[in-house]
Amino acid sequence: MANREIISLRELQDKIKRSVEGALPGKFWIRAETGDVKFHSAGHCYIDLIDKEERGGVKAKVQAVIWASSFRIIRPYFETTTGRVLEKGLSILVNVMVQYSALYGLSLVIYDIDPSFTIGEQELKRQQTIAKLKEEGMFGLNSSIEIEPLPRNIAIISSETAAGYRDFMKHLHENDYGFVFNTTLFTAPMQGQSAPAGIIEAMEQVALNLQKYDLLLIIRGGGAAQDLICFDNYELALNIAQFPLPVITGIGHDHDIHIADMLAHTSVKTPTAAAVFVLELFIAEEQQLNSIARRVFLSLQSRIDKEFLRAQRIKERIVSITAARFREEEYKADLNEKRVLAASPFLILEKGFSIVLKEGKRISSVVDLKKDQDISLLLKDGKISCNIKSIQYE
Repeated sequence: MANREIISLRELQDKIKRSVEGALPGKFWIRAETGDVKFHSAGHCYIDLIDKEERGGVKAKVQAVIWASSFRIIRPYFETTTGRVLEKGLSILVNVMVQYSALYGLSLVIYDIDPSFTIGEQELKRQQTIAKLKEEGMFGLNSSIEIEPLPRNIAIISSETAAGYRDFMKHLHENDYGFVFNTTLFTAPMQGQSAPAGIIEAMEQVALNLQKYDLLLIIRGGGAAQDLICFDNYELALNIAQFPLPVITGIGHDHDIHIADMLAHTSVKTPTAAAVFVLELFIAEEQQLNSIARRVFLSLQSRIDKEFLRAQRIKERIVSITAARFREEEYKADLNEKRVLAASPFLILEKGFSIVLKEGKRISSVVDLKKDQDISLLLKDGKISCNIKSIQYE
């Protein structure tokens, strides 16, 4: 009992600290998965680093810390490069130094995180390509080209045997609206290392007869993510951005958006969706024409109704004026008739007077007569022939 060495807990912890930190000096790059991630109000970040078995069980775990002085630099670079926030469930590659504390035990101090490990080499290259294209002003270039109101002539880049191409052609040409399209296929490989160059070559063929086409469609059916990497190619994206026709992509992806989609005028999910996009342009135009026709019809109908009412009013006015004029003329005729009747010689004869006629003409004065002339006296009931024996003048 007297020979036993007794040390304090602190002394033991110090021995452990010297042993651990002495045996593991310097910094190490280690790969791990993030467990719980906590942010301290002082700006520090505390992370549980774990190593999992194939079945998902945790086989190693250690606490790590990124001090505020480092975290303010590491965090924005990591999130900008990966497009992800630092959170639970990420695979990360971290540069650490082993630290042992008498109070908190073993922990790791993180000095750096390599974002390329998290996003993968291909994703890093993708992000670099996007950044380069943005810097060169390629984004929004093709989408600034206006699509023709009725794009009937369509150039298509696809594989002739692809199911996606057949789906597109069936949906477009067998549409329920009777719209007719002229489609020309330019074949190209749609996956693998040769795909970008093949698609670019097909685009160049389209450009040789640019006046023949209204749209360019690049379509393929779905596939594995690895098969679609070719649509993240810089040269292909550059050609799409600078192409003189609107480019529509229907690459058949469910979740990911490829760089080719970003640079195209319009991106849709599948070849069938590309056909729907084209059809909807015609449907929208037809609806607009129907709307215009309806407005013209209503306008003409309104004008016809107004003109009909105007014609009715004119007719009524003409009838009214004609009736008034007829009444006026009828009155004048009656008046003239009365005047004629009043001046009629027969009215005079009816009153007992006679009319002197010489050679059939009425005589109103003796000065018009001579002695021995033959005259006639017209009475109401007959005529008397006479010879003038004498004339007496007053």
